[in-house]
Amino acid sequence: MCTVTFLPLNKEGFILTSSRDIPFSREKALSPKRYIEDGVSMWYPKDGKAGGSWIGISSKNRLICLLNGGYVYHTSLASYKKSRGLIVKQLLKVDNIKKGLHEVDLKGVEQFTLVILDWNTNDFELLEFVWDGAKKHLKKMKHEPYIWSSSTLYDDAVKQMRWQWFKNWQNDQLISQESILEFHHLAGVGDPNIDVMMNRKNGGTVSITSVKRVKNNINFLYEDVRTLKKTELLIELNNSNCENAL
Repeated sequence: MCTVTFLPLNKEGFILTSSRDIPFSREKALSPKRYIEDGVSMWYPKDGKAGGSWIGISSKNRLICLLNGGYVYHTSLASYKKSRGLIVKQLLKVDNIKKGLHEVDLKGVEQFTLVILDWNTNDFELLEFVWDGAKKHLKKMKHEPYIWSSSTLYDDAVKQMRWQWFKNWQNDQLISQESILEFHHLAGVGDPNIDVMMNRKNGGTVSITSVKRVKNNINFLYEDVRTLKKTELLIELNNSNCENAL
């Protein structure tokens, strides 16, 4: 939820990978599995504290990934009305994502960024949605590689440095789910405060999730960095918003 990369594979394919950076003292998350909520099938790792998630896909032909913070650093309040992870689950279930983003009530919700992939047409849309605490911002992104770094952890200079790491990696690697996972493990300059695999003593990277979609076939990989436990889900979705197989 704090470093996210996107790689287009072709018109109907992509790889999105997310490193989750949180305090080590936070209650442990549950490995991803299938849930059925309000008649919608969803696959996601569940946050152990609030019961929401930072990344998931649904039978609405949609993937949503959360980063903490908006465009700039902000100081968190003592409490908020609703967890951002619950917003992810709410939006995974809506029929139309743009309408859902317009209608969702974010008053009293901490600032966040969503990376959204929606494939309810022959192509897919890549959207960036930012809630800055006062206003919603929605942007349609091009089908090209991106890296996002959470504004709560990294200033503009470090974000730019990470862009360069990502750009250099693309020049040296064949694009695959295995190679981007390696990037999330190894990219950096040997400084655990800013490397993609982060460790700031009291908190850092606790898991890495990578979702690869080619047409209707999805490979959902999840790694608990601290225990080294890995979970793999193979999911097939059709265009009528129903799963064919698990």
